[in-house]
Amino acid sequence: MAIIVQKFGGTSVADADKIRRAARRVIEKRQAGYQVVVVASARGQQTDELVRDALELNPNPPKREMDQLLSTGEQQTVSLFAMALQAMGYEAISFTGGQIRMMTDGVYSKAQIKSIDAEVIRRELDQDQVVIVAGFQGIDEFGNVTTLGRGGSDTSAVALAAALKAEACEIFTDVDGVYTADPNVFKPAVMLDEISYDEMLEMASLGAGVLHIRSVAFGKRYNVKIRVRNSGNDNPGTIITHEVPQMEGVLVSGATIQKEMAKIGLIGIPNVPGIAAQVFARLAEAKVVVNDIIQTEVSPQKATLSFMVGTSDLQTAKEVAEDLKSELHCESVFVRDDIALVSVIGVGMRSQYGVAEKMFGALAKAKVNIDSITTSEIRISCAVGKEEVEKALEAVCLAFELDKPARQRKPV
Repeated sequence: MAIIVQKFGGTSVADADKIRRAARRVIEKRQAGYQVVVVASARGQQTDELVRDALELNPNPPKREMDQLLSTGEQQTVSLFAMALQAMGYEAISFTGGQIRMMTDGVYSKAQIKSIDAEVIRRELDQDQVVIVAGFQGIDEFGNVTTLGRGGSDTSAVALAAALKAEACEIFTDVDGVYTADPNVFKPAVMLDEISYDEMLEMASLGAGVLHIRSVAFGKRYNVKIRVRNSGNDNPGTIITHEVPQMEGVLVSGATIQKEMAKIGLIGIPNVPGIAAQVFARLAEAKVVVNDIIQTEVSPQKATLSFMVGTSDLQTAKEVAEDLKSELHCESVFVRDDIALVSVIGVGMRSQYGVAEKMFGALAKAKVNIDSITTSEIRISCAVGKEEVEKALEAVCLAFELDKPARQRKPV
């Protein structure tokens, strides 16, 4: 029998009625002839409540104990989910990440998955059980509970689908699918029927909150078809899959914004080989995640190196930059914390021209000044003032007709 993995987020299992509704979706798949594995998150705001309790007792709690604590939210959900299915006449068994031997490295709060013992799950599926697994968690080689960080349950689900060679992984959430832009900011945004892994990776890395980037990377690496669906209705959702020929006919598939950003520049660094490597080695040691990087030669002797970071990493990045200022004898360090990114993404950029012209023209018409520009093969990002980023998003969305389904947009 083919296997389907279904993941239910916190809003989808927030109370007893929603757990029963999720259980009915599982039963539908069972009745359609599938073996089903469920991955569940902690209910509602339970994780946030646990964090508040911890901080009330210890303002700087040890990461090991935080992982031990936060993993309990998912454990409660999976047991309740199993009980609901059993009450509805279906055999079900729940497991923690440790019980299925989801092995991770030992980095607490943002562990990476190393392996999964799929045979534990297959054994139960063969006994006609629905298997329900706590998302967001695993264990390291010493048996310590670890958590996977933001979006960890999505990552758990796609990793399980890969290990089990599942037909698909359905991610149930509180939105209908992946939209051309955040509908909370650009209200006319439309849902995409499908999107490529590469486009979704770019959108996830640039602020789209529907799926975490690590889950999409797993999907691409192991060829897992992912479907994002709303747990509250029967809409088909958005399929995330390998690029298909018709995707190239769409110039831009989506647009995103990132508000919580800051820019740091090292002005007047020595223009010699190895300096950039030294800078980013120090940032990596400090566990600062770096976004767009721009280096400009000022003279044969001097250059300016700037990069963007999330505001959560800003203080650490500033400290590293100040240390490097004296070590590298650079002229100054500048910091801009009122900045944001607006980006357009589309695999069609690989084979068509005119995207940059249209994007910059739209921003100019909206009187949005561009601080800096970075690109990849399928993405253009512009740093703009934080107070102008929503206006910038609307301008580029309208320019690329992201308020319409792809089939209704005018050809370039």
